[in-house]
Parts: sequence; structure tokens; C-alpha cells
Amino acid sequence: MQIQWYPGHMHKASKEIKYALPDIDLLIEILDARIPYSSQNPMLAGLRGDKPTIRVLSKTDLADPDLTREWQAYLEREQAVKTLAVTTQQPEKIKQIIDLCAKMLPEKTAANKVIRTMIMGIPNVGKSTIINVLAGRTIAKTGNEPAVTKQQQRINLPNNIVLSDTPGVLWPNVENRHSGYRLAVTGAIKDTAFQHDDIALYALEYLTKAYPSLIQRRYQLETLPGEALNLLQAIGAKRGCLRSGGIVELDKAAKLLLNELRAGTLGQITLETPEMIEAEMVELATIREEKATRKVARKRR
Repeated sequence: MQIQWYPGHMHKASKEIKYALPDIDLLIEILDARIPYSSQNPMLAGLRGDKPTIRVLSKTDLADPDLTREWQAYLEREQAVKTLAVTTQQPEKIKQIIDLCAKMLPEKTAANKVIRTMIMGIPNVGKSTIINVLAGRTIAKTGNEPAVTKQQQRINLPNNIVLSDTPGVLWPNVENRHSGYRLAVTGAIKDTAFQHDDIALYALEYLTKAYPSLIQRRYQLETLPGEALNLLQAIGAKRGCLRSGGIVELDKAAKLLLNELRAGTLGQITLETPEMIEAEMVELATIREEKATRKVARKRR
């Protein structure tokens, strides 16, 4: 299933971001530490050029700490990019963003000039909480669901920094189908935009390979079934997600699994690695090439 969610306010916000970007000195992109690649906006990659960028890996308390460090090293290979790993419960660490902005633009800092920054990120990544910590007061509305912020605002921060806030935005075409699934698994996409059992099965296929002991321990399973569907049924049976006749309610079992994964109840889990992404990029390049070939053939016909 191709997972897409791009409501009207996101389209409007994307246009406003493109319009404002040329006047911005530095970008702050909030990423989900569980999906550092899939939570990056490809629109930004095409527009930022060599503009200094801070990539903040949020929700690190939910992510695999070893993979978070691996992702930081991977992301910082890109020119003019620095990373910072935080949780929304670490206000002092979040405030390091202000010092990092000044260090990345030493000329403006030395001349006491205004540093114009823009903060952006996918929905439900903790951006509003981070803004409130940076500002030292409640400015942005927070909520544990996507699409809470729906309009831009400008905020004055210490060190002569002006921060432009933007709504959480996705993009109209999530080309990498794996990224679409991972965004759904972590809660960046409205639950009404997909089928819960489809997403849960995708998550289980990965978790049984990457974190089998976490699944076994959480759901008290002696062994893990080979098929994701059988595993979801086993989880549902253990947790009483049953209807008459003892049949497992897959949708109910799927919602239970996803809620526990998102809350970190299963443990610290990261859903992608740099190596996985490199392989998926090769696969995506092949798909693009095949699409282009078919398009040319249609035009000739």
C-alpha cells in the first residue's frame, strides 16, 4: 500500500516555506530519531543548497542509542550540517540549539547581527515542545497527534536569533514506500489514512529481525512465529483482542502494538539504519528509471 497524507494546510505551508527560505540564514530541522532519514523533508534537500543546517534528532528516549550515534555520524558527513540528539524532557540540552546557531554563523555573531532561522519538521515530532523550551515560555501549541500547528509565526530568542516556526509538513509524494510505512508506524500520519493491521504487519516484519527479544519479552512468547500475520495473531490472543468464537481481532491487536511501539513500551527501537537507506535508494533509483522508460514509451505510442 502506498501511504500518503497531504492535507490542504500542508500544501499552503510548503509554498510559504519555499518563499521564505532565501531570507533565512540557518535551518533547524527536527527529525524523529527512530526514522532519521524517513522524517527528512526531501523538498528541503532541494532548496537549502549549502545553507547551514542543524538536524535535531528528537525522541531519542524512544530510539536505539547505538543507532542514534551512528545516524549522527552519517548525517554530519553532509556539508554545513551539525546534529544534536535530544528528548523533550531535556530542556538544558535543547537550549544548546541557541549556542549552536551562534557557532555556525560566527561572522553574524561577531558583528551582533540578527540570525534568521527557520525551524521545521514532520508532524508529531516534538517541534512545538522544542520551540517552547527555546523561547522559555509557551508559544506553540503541543499535542500528541499530527497537524497541531497550522500557521507560521516569528519568535525572538536569545543571542539575537529570530526563529520562524512552520507547521509540521509532509510532502505530496512519499516515493520510498518504506518511508511511508515508517512515518505511519511512528505516528506522523493521521491514523485515518491507513489500515492499522497493514502497518502493524510491516512493523513486525522488521522487529522480528532487528529486535526479536523485545517482542518476546513484552508479549511473553516462548517463540516467535515465522510469519508476521501469525505473530500479530499471537499478540492479539495474549492480550485478549478477541471476538466471539475466540477469533483474534486484527485491527484491535494492531492498534495495541502500534500504541505500545510509539510509547516506547516495547523498548528503544530505531526503524531504519544508514545501510538500509543506502539499499533503498538504489531500489528507488531503479523504480524511477523504469517509470521514466514507461513514460517515454507512452509518448512514442
